[in-house]
Amino acid sequence: MDEQLTIFVGIDVSKDRLDVHLRPTDEAFQVARDAKALEALAHRFSSLPVALVVLEATGGFEASVAAALAAAGLPLCIVNPRQIRDFARAMGRLAKTDTLDAEVIALFAERIRPPARPLPEPERSYFAELVSRRRQIIG
Repeated sequence: MDEQLTIFVGIDVSKDRLDVHLRPTDEAFQVARDAKALEALAHRFSSLPVALVVLEATGGFEASVAAALAAAGLPLCIVNPRQIRDFARAMGRLAKTDTLDAEVIALFAERIRPPARPLPEPERSYFAELVSRRRQIIG
């Protein structure tokens, strides 16, 4: 029985860290949202049979995460947070923590299987990062 497991990844992105959940193994962990941690995460995922990585659009914080994962050639989809909330509500999941959000995002990836989408053109990603950084400085 050499059937290979297919992994679906859900990532809840916040200002300082990522909450990551893998389906169907239910492995969950956290990593910092910095360049070194993103590089290590992309390397880790590259060695797994990842079918899809899903993250929510979070006002720009997701841009560097998406760029790092896309650069590693991983199939990626950034979804509207409302889709995830509606999916969670339909499953009766009303509790809200970053860890639970990552699990729901992974379940969404596994069950709904939204199509992987290429990242926007480089200029758009660059400006998204600038806007995100500006918000951090002002905040």
